[in-house]
Amino acid sequence: MYTRRLWIWRGGREVHIPEFPADLPLPSRDDVLGQAVPFDRQRWLSRIPDTTWWPAELDACPRVGRWQRVDRRTVLGMADGVDTVEGRRHLLVATLVWGAGTRAQSVDRRGQIFVNTSTAHIDVRLTSVLTVLREKGAVAAYYACNNDQRIAYLGPAFFTKFLYFAGHENPTSHRRPLILDSVVSRALRNRKAVAEDWPFNGWTTKRYAHYLDTVHEQAESVGVMPDVVEAAWFAHGKRLSRPGAEPSSD
Repeated sequence: MYTRRLWIWRGGREVHIPEFPADLPLPSRDDVLGQAVPFDRQRWLSRIPDTTWWPAELDACPRVGRWQRVDRRTVLGMADGVDTVEGRRHLLVATLVWGAGTRAQSVDRRGQIFVNTSTAHIDVRLTSVLTVLREKGAVAAYYACNNDQRIAYLGPAFFTKFLYFAGHENPTSHRRPLILDSVVSRALRNRKAVAEDWPFNGWTTKRYAHYLDTVHEQAESVGVMPDVVEAAWFAHGKRLSRPGAEPSSD
């Protein structure tokens, strides 16, 4: 399936990375930034601590049919405000809204973040995580989110979204933060871009670092931004979950 492999140095040894599959379509960056998700404003307002947590940027989002829709571009633009408590809160909420869509179960589960953790605790941990992201990079920030700065009910599939929106456009290291979820993992396993024992959730920091290396090297090899490759893997994973899709090679 791959005609050649990419190579990186890690821990004093050479590690090979599969090339991005030539038969998978790569979206344009504009298409990635325009990836829009519908949301139910009223349902969210009943889940967040109070209306001051709700970003005005979401109210400005266009309505398409029944729902308003928020795109990646809008949430990425909100990273400019993370130097304030309000800005960090708004980015978190916008991240959750973009990631959850309109499914009641998904929104309710994300709302558990605010039920099980005090707002003061959330504020402290968001501040700490963003400091780590800025000073030490995406991998260290992933470790913080998954360990000493963990927020209950904010797992890797969503805290990597938060890290992505907070730091992808202004990286402080050679690896930009990227989203990793079960859909992306399904795609990576299907095309053998990761090891056979790669999990669909609960990734260690070491695995996240490997994922970033893989996507960054693939992106460089095809001349696109890393989130374009991430979006392409996500799209492939979504196709695999549909009836009649090609079988997974798990």
